[in-house]
Amino acid sequence: MQQPADFMSEPIMSGLVVKNTGSWYMVKTDSGSLVECKVKGNFRIKGIKSTNPVAVGDHVDIKVNAGGTALITAIHDRRNYIVRKPSNLSKQLHVIGANLDQSFLVVTVSHPETPLEFIDRFLATSEAYRVPATLVINKADLYGEAERGVMHAMQHLYSGIGYECRVVSAVTGEGMDRLREALAGRVTLFSGNSGVGKSTLLNALLPHAGAKTGAISAVHDTGMHTTTFSEMFDTGNGGYIIDTPGIKGFGTFDMCREEVGHYFPEIFSTAAGCRYGNCMHLHEPGCAVKAAVEEGSIALSRYESYLSIMDDEEEGKYRPAY
Repeated sequence: MQQPADFMSEPIMSGLVVKNTGSWYMVKTDSGSLVECKVKGNFRIKGIKSTNPVAVGDHVDIKVNAGGTALITAIHDRRNYIVRKPSNLSKQLHVIGANLDQSFLVVTVSHPETPLEFIDRFLATSEAYRVPATLVINKADLYGEAERGVMHAMQHLYSGIGYECRVVSAVTGEGMDRLREALAGRVTLFSGNSGVGKSTLLNALLPHAGAKTGAISAVHDTGMHTTTFSEMFDTGNGGYIIDTPGIKGFGTFDMCREEVGHYFPEIFSTAAGCRYGNCMHLHEPGCAVKAAVEEGSIALSRYESYLSIMDDEEEGKYRPAY
């Protein structure tokens, strides 16, 4: 680790938040120094009720107190960010990454199986916060014929909607070169369920990252948490990866029922054919979306995910991944 910056000669600095442990932040200053910082006691982002007022990827100003401790005093305007709703805090959100060029959701067909609803919730959130999303289907080396059939069906479903799908294996190297190319010059958020091999994938892409890896539970075929905080890594080709803790569920936040359909591209485009302009695609007559589901041009799984998110606001639901 680099030595702390000279606090006395540079009392006020700007930098990039590259690590968050929940109690302190590591800021990489514009001069390249790494400074451990706390957040000023009354620091809050205007208009955002968040469990973490500062997130990895934020550009901030820091100031050093007379005692030599550094404080984050201001956050620069964010281009965008992605949030999720923690399972135990219905009124607050958790910012999992800021100032993103793209998001990569790492998923697996088995060992463990990533539920389609979890995928749809992440994609809808990426749409809501205007972050282009890609599905990264990992552990391709483990899949037999039946599992590869499921994988191809997943690719067909999501690529047909317009989402890029990448099949990779950190073990055999399948798809890894193209994945590295996609990271060049961009800030990319990596997210996914626990156990999908996100840390192994990160170590294959960036051997210097040293991300911890864990085993899969033999009982539940689910992952154990290995990453406990968010951290940003330099890819070496002009880009950054923001690695986030594995999550078991993805609660949506602040999506009003009238707008949920906007975050499902195929539902949004099909809704133009509905009889009523304010159609919610539930029980209304002349609903083009329901007709498309019945005809199979909109996947039933996607429509069910849409209904699930619609229920979030009404019932305060938090949907786990399993």
